[in-house]
Amino acid sequence: MRTLRTRVAIVGAGPAGLMLSHLLHRSGIESVVVDHRTHEQIATTIRAGILEAGSVRLLVDSGVSDRVVTEGDRHDGVVLRFDDENHRIDFQDLVGESVWLYPQTDVFLDLAARRKADGGDVRYGVSDTAVDIGDRPAMTFTDSDGVATRVEAELLIGADGSHSICRRAIPPGIRTEWFREYPFAWFGFLAEAPQSHPELIYTRSAHGFALISQRTPAMQRMYFQCSPDERVEDWSEDRIWAEMRKRVNGNGFELNEGPISGAMVLPFRSFVTAPMRHGRMLLAGDAAHTVPPTGAKGLNLALADVRVLHEVITEFLADGDEDVLGVYTDRALDRVWKAQHFSYWMTTMLHSAAGATAFDIERQRGELSLITGSRHGAAYLAEAYTGWQHSK
Repeated sequence: MRTLRTRVAIVGAGPAGLMLSHLLHRSGIESVVVDHRTHEQIATTIRAGILEAGSVRLLVDSGVSDRVVTEGDRHDGVVLRFDDENHRIDFQDLVGESVWLYPQTDVFLDLAARRKADGGDVRYGVSDTAVDIGDRPAMTFTDSDGVATRVEAELLIGADGSHSICRRAIPPGIRTEWFREYPFAWFGFLAEAPQSHPELIYTRSAHGFALISQRTPAMQRMYFQCSPDERVEDWSEDRIWAEMRKRVNGNGFELNEGPISGAMVLPFRSFVTAPMRHGRMLLAGDAAHTVPPTGAKGLNLALADVRVLHEVITEFLADGDEDVLGVYTDRALDRVWKAQHFSYWMTTMLHSAAGATAFDIERQRGELSLITGSRHGAAYLAEAYTGWQHSK
């Protein structure tokens, strides 16, 4: 077996793992990153694409790329649509911030290109990955060239997604997990059509939730609430558009329609594990928490974890004080639980639950009216959606 040594070993070459490796490189700290997926597999996986202002600043200010601002689409608000009326939440007016529509695949491509240009050790397409979380943490894997490899490090980072092998390596009696599964999913699809609206529209209707998003001027991303066991093959283009029209069109507003591709059903859940550190292994991103997509928080939380993790790692490697590692969980979870609440709130406010009573429906409408009819209510949504820029 080939043995390598580095300061930080990172499992997971998605945006979280690559951003951490990049920040460590800028601090003069070497790392090795591995992922069982190939570069192409990661680059072609369609994921959410709303970046908070802080995530954009991290990408640009750390020297990853400025494509997010030159090619991304800045949004200064979102629209809540209910009772066939659009109600705009103006982020700039309320909190002085914006978000950017920029696909996660492009975030990955920017980071992967930056690590390659900087000579980073990133290995895609490895197999048989395992971790050792003892006093001298390590990861073992079979490299893409077929050579069994062991990487020993001072710290091990699990940025390996919701099915994390790193999280599972923590003894069950040590970690606590919180979990909520939702009784609905999203049916998502791409539509080759002009934009129906310049900003995202979150729609609550008697027929269920729908979201109008954008991808490019000629390609749009849309979603509607469905059952988690819905099958894509049961939905023709005509049926998909009929469902979207039923939920969104009305009172002078009509969707722009076109050929459909890339349809998929996206179940979602809320999940948090703690602590996010065990010995010299620390977790980041989906390895430690997942959120429903309604609040657009998943990638942003991962990057927020990494920002804190970089500070903790840099301080620890400078003086060797393991107490420094102990602060990571509390610092990260402060933001995670805010995002969990916001995502849960947005989800329950906008989706139709099975068995909802007339009271439930009217209460939902009252909640939406409170947000759109109150500057303070709208400001809460704006602050949370753009990312709590002024909180710790």
